[in-house]
Amino acid sequence: MTIQLTAIHWVYLAFIAFIMVLLIRRRDTTMICVAGIFTLGLLATETLGGSVSGIFNSFVYATKELMGTIMIISIIVAMSRILMITGINEAMVAPLTRFLRTPALAYWGIGLIMMITSFFFWPSPAVALIGAVLLPVAVRVGLPALGAAMAMNLFGHGIALSGDYIIQGAPKLTADAAGLPVSTVMEASVPLVIVMGLVTTVTAFWLMKRDQKNGTWRDGLIASSGGGSALTSGGDSEVQPVIIKPRVQKTLAILIPLLFLADVVAMFALDLQGGDATALVGGTAVLILIAVTLLAHRDRGLERVTSYLIDGFVFGFKVFGPVIPIAAFFYLGDSAFTELFGKVLPEASHGIVNDLGVALADHVPLNGAVGAVTLTAIGAITGLDGSGFSGISLAGSIAQLFAAAIHSGAATLTALGQIAAIWVGGGTLIPWALIPAAAICGVSPFELARRNLKPVLLGLAVTTVVAMFLV
Repeated sequence: MTIQLTAIHWVYLAFIAFIMVLLIRRRDTTMICVAGIFTLGLLATETLGGSVSGIFNSFVYATKELMGTIMIISIIVAMSRILMITGINEAMVAPLTRFLRTPALAYWGIGLIMMITSFFFWPSPAVALIGAVLLPVAVRVGLPALGAAMAMNLFGHGIALSGDYIIQGAPKLTADAAGLPVSTVMEASVPLVIVMGLVTTVTAFWLMKRDQKNGTWRDGLIASSGGGSALTSGGDSEVQPVIIKPRVQKTLAILIPLLFLADVVAMFALDLQGGDATALVGGTAVLILIAVTLLAHRDRGLERVTSYLIDGFVFGFKVFGPVIPIAAFFYLGDSAFTELFGKVLPEASHGIVNDLGVALADHVPLNGAVGAVTLTAIGAITGLDGSGFSGISLAGSIAQLFAAAIHSGAATLTALGQIAAIWVGGGTLIPWALIPAAAICGVSPFELARRNLKPVLLGLAVTTVVAMFLV
């Protein structure tokens, strides 16, 4: 079926190309996304008022689509703060430290604990939750602080965040941009996340042992970490420890993981996915936040609950503030365009991106291999801003375009773009995105990025090859 491409299609494609150029040059893309929305609105409505209103309405649309993700992350961060302040996080992790008896066990142990914790708490809070407790243990048994930072990065900001199977923030963004159900993208990502995770973590460990043996290892220590994770900065709540009875602390340290484990069981038993699964985790986190805060602060508990929530929302909107304008533009590539500007596309149109994909198939010979390499490159480029999340809407949108052209592989290509974007920008390669883990471990973020570079690039190459066979 031939689709008649209009000026709207070409303008949308031109702005995508412009955004790619800016990302390659490591420039911010928010303004160009707003300009794209304005221009598309002008073409669609042929009125200045309609195009100006379209900017605001597209922001509202994107915020509504992302609100569940913003809320769950904000709530998780709020809950994490009270767990840190009361020392419950230390009590939760302390029993695991007895297993970290050698450098190898410390590396893999910290990594696996970080991964599991990040699935439920997201990596930034997880760094603060477990880093301060496990790092001294790891260093004591011979694992360098830089090695611990690598493990926390690769397993948390890499494996856990690129899959994001519990909170489901990343697959929500990419699935929406690709016009796919969240569950479809998550299922397609499983083999890719496993391959990427195994290749990077094993390679990083092997390179560390090799360099230590050859005497070329650099610890990358800095004189004073002085910082802290995003969790412990930027909020108004005091971070001084709050004393609670040891017995209560230990009881809560057992009960809280059990509650989240019950959530996971419920997800499988009741077949909860997407928003339903996120809501279950979020509601559990709110109840834990309230209960622990009331126990810890007693007569000031009512006020402190609100204060922790405010801190969480500040963090959530700091993370997603730059994402909203970008997502607003890429949502226009699908059904949002008609909803915001009316039926101005051709009668046979299935959305701007779908139309471009069909037209591309008519003129350019595409296949799964070309699609996989392109999506990895696009994902990696979008991650150069150090966010990881800001560009995955673009990856999802282009995956939809390529899948329409080759008539298969939409979910796999979407998942591949998501993985590449988050591994590069989510906190494993870009120095300014590495600051939380680097600060906790007292190492240079630039040295940490250097150590992660080879394992992550090799992982992306192998994962891309695997994706070629899955498309």
